[in-house]
Amino acid sequence: MKIRPLYDRVVIRRNEEEQTTAGGILLPGSAKEKPNQGEVVAVGDGKALDSGEVRPLAVKVGDTVVFGQYAGSNTIEVEGEELIIMGESEIYAVVE
Repeated sequence: MKIRPLYDRVVIRRNEEEQTTAGGILLPGSAKEKPNQGEVVAVGDGKALDSGEVRPLAVKVGDTVVFGQYAGSNTIEVEGEELIIMGESEIYAVVE
């Protein structure tokens, strides 16, 4: 992957969308919700503090994270793959 986010930004690959409901109903494309989980594919160097120090990010490449439905409105396409760029503060949790 040839992308390096700046500061406290994180690049995430959104997980695949669900094709059927728990009851087995097939969902058309317009009825599907975008998943709010994804895999971290790149991280910035960290958040610059007022003191001039750089605080490293709490997430690392390969982590599966949970974020809000409307988080990361900045999407890009790299090597034919749609990725989301968001700030670390938009990530709610790391799935372990």
